[in-house]
Amino acid sequence: MSYLEDNGMIEGKNAVTEALRSGVSIDKVFIAKGETDAALRFIAGAARSAGAAVVEADKRKLDSMSGAHSHQGVIAMVAFAEYVTTGDILERARSKNEQPLIVLCDGISDPHNLGAIIRTCEAAGAHGVIIPKRRSAGLSATVVKASSGAVFHIAIARVPNMTSAVKELKKAGVWFFAASPDGGKTVWESDFTGATAFVIGSEGKGISRLVSENCDHEVSIPMYGKISSLNASVSASVLLFEAVRQRKLDS
Repeated sequence: MSYLEDNGMIEGKNAVTEALRSGVSIDKVFIAKGETDAALRFIAGAARSAGAAVVEADKRKLDSMSGAHSHQGVIAMVAFAEYVTTGDILERARSKNEQPLIVLCDGISDPHNLGAIIRTCEAAGAHGVIIPKRRSAGLSATVVKASSGAVFHIAIARVPNMTSAVKELKKAGVWFFAASPDGGKTVWESDFTGATAFVIGSEGKGISRLVSENCDHEVSIPMYGKISSLNASVSASVLLFEAVRQRKLDS
């Protein structure tokens, strides 16, 4: 596909339009802020219809992203793996006769962090990862590389509303544990042998208020040094492998 750059970006009105028409899986489309061009309006509508996130960006951001320097007000990011539904994640657990083990990444915008979390999830045997459609890194080339290719071996769902996804999974019997620096119980005191979902927030803002309010428990990782918090991907690793340990002892 000649219009696809090595970094997974497609630039320019015609190239992005043709990519959408050909069925290329688009993760996110960046469009010049305040632009009234008919071609760009068409692209925005087609991208939304295809399930891609559409983000307005100023010219400086588009210029800095552009590799070919011919973006014409639009840059699309290709999804390097297919997204699934939350139902697909639950079905994966059922097919293995296992209690669901899921990680929700609430606003992880750093692709290296997201890739590292996905890699850990796959290594721990988690059944899926859930990310929001907006304010999150998607399945870009950087995420694929940071995950060491784990994105191709684990179910990843992208949802328009994280709070709704939490409520939907709770109806299916999943218990939600919000990772918190000062949660009510420590990771060693919590029970992860049942249907479990860990919620990992962004390093800047943490877990969003509505998502946090809909979680069942807060869980913390005891810290014994002078640093009071861990990187998001490291926190996910500690939680996931404690769940693995508990489930192995329980089996």
